[in-house]
Amino acid sequence: MLRIDNVNHFYGESHTLWDVTLDVEPGQCTCLMGRNGVGKTTLLKAIMGLVRTRSGQIVYGETNIAPRSADLRAHIGIGYVPQGRDIFPRLTVEENLRIGLFARTGAAAKSQSDASVLDRIYSLFPVLAKMGKRRGGDLSGGQQQQLAIGRALAIGPKLLILDEPAEGIQPNVVTQIGDVLLQLRDEGLTILLVEQKLPFAKRVAQRFSILDRGRAVAHGPMTGLTDDIVARYLAV
Repeated sequence: MLRIDNVNHFYGESHTLWDVTLDVEPGQCTCLMGRNGVGKTTLLKAIMGLVRTRSGQIVYGETNIAPRSADLRAHIGIGYVPQGRDIFPRLTVEENLRIGLFARTGAAAKSQSDASVLDRIYSLFPVLAKMGKRRGGDLSGGQQQQLAIGRALAIGPKLLILDEPAEGIQPNVVTQIGDVLLQLRDEGLTILLVEQKLPFAKRVAQRFSILDRGRAVAHGPMTGLTDDIVARYLAV
């Protein structure tokens, strides 16, 4: 589904990603892990075309999308939930979701009506149905995160990328978001997430990959995330 092959990235003269390689298998959830500042968000932004790589390939399906413009991602079926959510605070919940609908193209646009897509999102996140006419900026942090995920799902993605979906959210909403990701994963959606909350990551992800100082240093099935690996690369 997605292959990162020897990707290098620089901020000015600062080398931030060093020959990073990562495989995201179709129909699985992969968690990208690591301490703060090791390059996780930079790698997601590179996948989304929001920062440019110096070298290497980002292959989605059979296409190297690294040199392509950022707006291509939504049209080829990549949904993105950035850190900080980036919802439109002055737009209503429904208006935020409809922005995602505008990016639907091809088979995704033909397979379902806008109304059925919204109904599906509301079934996953019932609180959004109750608050459809409220402005996004009036929602709690957890509700805004659900809205951000709903907006990404509105494009009908084949790959869903999330950056710290459990950050700063009350525990009951974290559980609800985990339930939704598990349901989507079991339905065959491919998911790549960055997450530092180890219990959440172990619950929803089947595979892990760890970055340390911009380098990929460990990867494998989540069952192989040993205490030694956690202590070496994740403990603070």
